[in-house]
Amino acid sequence: MQETLLNIVSKLNGYLADYLLIILLIGTGLWFTIKTKFVQVRCFGEGMKKVFGNFKLRGGKQAGGLSSFQALATAIAAQVGTGNIVGASGAILIGGPGAIFWMWIIAFLGMATIYAEAVLAQETREVDENGEVRGGPVYYIMKAFPNGFGKFLTWFFGIAATLALGFMGSMVQSNSIAESCNTAFGIPVWVIGLIVAAIAAFIFIGGIQRIASVTEKLVPVMAGFFLVGGLVVLILRIQYIPETIGMIFKFAFTPSAIIGGGIGYALKTAISQGAKRGLFSNEAGMGSTPHAHAQANVAKPHDQGVAAMIGVFIDTFVVLTMTALVVISCLYAGDGVLNGSLGSPVAYEGAKALFGISKTNAMQMAVTSAFPNWGSFGNIFVAICLLFFAFSTILSWNFFGKLNVQYMAGKKQKIAVLIYSIVAIGFIFLGSILKNDLVWELTDFFNYLMVLPNVIALIALSKLVIKNSKKDK
Repeated sequence: MQETLLNIVSKLNGYLADYLLIILLIGTGLWFTIKTKFVQVRCFGEGMKKVFGNFKLRGGKQAGGLSSFQALATAIAAQVGTGNIVGASGAILIGGPGAIFWMWIIAFLGMATIYAEAVLAQETREVDENGEVRGGPVYYIMKAFPNGFGKFLTWFFGIAATLALGFMGSMVQSNSIAESCNTAFGIPVWVIGLIVAAIAAFIFIGGIQRIASVTEKLVPVMAGFFLVGGLVVLILRIQYIPETIGMIFKFAFTPSAIIGGGIGYALKTAISQGAKRGLFSNEAGMGSTPHAHAQANVAKPHDQGVAAMIGVFIDTFVVLTMTALVVISCLYAGDGVLNGSLGSPVAYEGAKALFGISKTNAMQMAVTSAFPNWGSFGNIFVAICLLFFAFSTILSWNFFGKLNVQYMAGKKQKIAVLIYSIVAIGFIFLGSILKNDLVWELTDFFNYLMVLPNVIALIALSKLVIKNSKKDK
């Protein structure tokens, strides 16, 4: 049954990722980059000051909504997850090192897209009689299309977001936690699933304030821990760093030499892997992080827009790039076991068959190879990183899904949220025991569906975004 479903969803995802997703992500990013006169370049320094100027790990409880940093931390918690380790590794294995270059391109353009998402989330957010802030794509979709078509799009997005973030996405995260901890510590995956589900349930009960309180502390610590560990690995492999960087650029444009097949097929594979794994990693254009940015208490929408751009920068150009450099330098450059054999699905299957390397354990094997006399150090280090990365994503994504459930349920919010929460906790446990490839394919499918109505609304409200981008003086 799982194999049949995997084949069906894989084929659908192939068409969506190889054609529609690439056009939408690159097209939307280019549109806002040009229309905002490269806001991701012009306002990069401003964004850094907004994020790190008053940086602290205790933002305090807000009367309503969150502080700007708490909102950003909640967004980054969603962005920095398994996509930065497992997703990046999978992109390299299937699309070659050049896929990372296309991830960078998607992220650069995505910084303009996420600026638009955050600005519109701020412009259309609502505050109820209890001071609770509500906002996200469903609100700016209705502003763009205040008619029957808009209502259809909001429900389309709401259902896709609930499934993608609250259910399927959480399965990916718990799956990666369970598999990495099983590899590192030998703990049965179902035990890990139960523990993760129980801790998540406790935090869910506290609502957005408790989630923000956790993410504002967890995000800086987990990112710092991962980057320091990765930097140590790169120092040990420093002689291979020039070769590693060269492979990223070389095989971005001539991937057929390493993937096999014609240049057209190879280039499409590299770009599509960069696009879909880039989307899963930085989430720009997907419509997930606007839920968090809508919560921010800021002077003007532009302020949260530039802060949101820094989230994509940290996610892709810092954290994901560290994963890429470690994996390529250890497994492919120099004396790496896969030197010359990375690439297409056939080569990917060969890597698994010959060396036991898959997208789930590639980072663990890379770090282990850098410390050959340290036993399971690599497995343990990556398992700890994945635990923090994936768990923080579960927290944020569950909240995003909950907001869409509240919107669709109307006056029956309480019972709807209760049912949603119970089902979501069940999916967290289920993800820990299901086949990895199926979990990823299902998540990708619903992520792609979220992109469609979100991008349509972003383009329709372009003038409002452009207006805000001029308020950077």
